[in-house]
Amino acid sequence: MANDYFNFKHFTVFQNRCAFKVGTDGVLLGASADISSARTILDIGTGTGLIALMLAQRCDAWITAIEPDIDSYGQASENMKRSKWNGRIKVENIDLQSFSSEIRFDLIVSNPPFFTDSMRNPDQRKAISRHNVSLSNEELLKGVSRMISDNGKFQVILPYAEGHVFIAEAQAYDLYCNNILKIRPLPTSGIRRMILTFSKQRSKAQEKFLTIEQGKRHEFTEEYVNLTKEFYVKF
Repeated sequence: MANDYFNFKHFTVFQNRCAFKVGTDGVLLGASADISSARTILDIGTGTGLIALMLAQRCDAWITAIEPDIDSYGQASENMKRSKWNGRIKVENIDLQSFSSEIRFDLIVSNPPFFTDSMRNPDQRKAISRHNVSLSNEELLKGVSRMISDNGKFQVILPYAEGHVFIAEAQAYDLYCNNILKIRPLPTSGIRRMILTFSKQRSKAQEKFLTIEQGKRHEFTEEYVNLTKEFYVKF
């Protein structure tokens, strides 16, 4: 059973009221997202608020985090208020389909629901959080295309197969994959996750690779430690 909270070096994420807890996917996206020119950030489906908090630690941008689940929204709001960056993070209890803003965002991030054909979790909140019944790829891409700035970036973490489908679908919304970070759990493993970077500009996608563990459980690679050491207490 997951703990009710997760301590990072500079903030704590309480998660007892959230359908899904702190996980490696969120940490990877929060640690690797390209904040180089981001003045405004949108976090779609913030959950516990983890990614928004990580990005707030990494840069000075103004961050909007949206979350449709009322309990997760409440907990994310509390997590933000407890942090040192609460003055520049706004959390809204709304889904992407209903969200509107005069701001066009320099960086949009999402750790979205991605399962389509697999058996749904009997817990309805968990099913919504992990299956794209409430936010399809098309709805996500449509929302991003109307919210992203002309030179903005959209970054999303997805499983390998779903990621390739998403890349193809994104082109219909004039969003083009420029970078792919391919992630494997072990040196001998296949690619399990991909962090995809999209923009309105067409270019050949640049690929990089990240391996999390060296071969034994909790023996982490140097590249993974370097990526996450500003966050994990154990590093």
